[in-house]
Amino acid sequence: MRYDVYTQACPSRLVLDRVADKWAVLILGRIDDEPVRFNQLRREIQGISQKVLSQTLKKLERDGLIRREVFATVPVTVEYSITDLGNTLADTIRSLARWAEANIEAVTAAQRCYDEAQS
Repeated sequence: MRYDVYTQACPSRLVLDRVADKWAVLILGRIDDEPVRFNQLRREIQGISQKVLSQTLKKLERDGLIRREVFATVPVTVEYSITDLGNTLADTIRSLARWAEANIEAVTAAQRCYDEAQS
């Protein structure tokens, strides 16, 4: 079957929706290096709430991009790691993050110019 993301009913749009989410990108970028615990993710991804982190992790797990492993410790330890499928996105996510960091000044300058022209 051939998919075309430009077609309204194409199911691949669901994948784009997931990976276009900023929290999903940041989580996948962080988990890419090594397995990470929930609280470590919450500390390292500043600005994400516990609820949003939990929801996003569940969605990424459901999509097969990350795996959740529970360790029978007191308290219970949960680690998240990237799957083989998730790894196929890793280079793209790293490139996107580097592009954002390298071009933020140009983007904000363009926004200022646009805003001034609209005034």
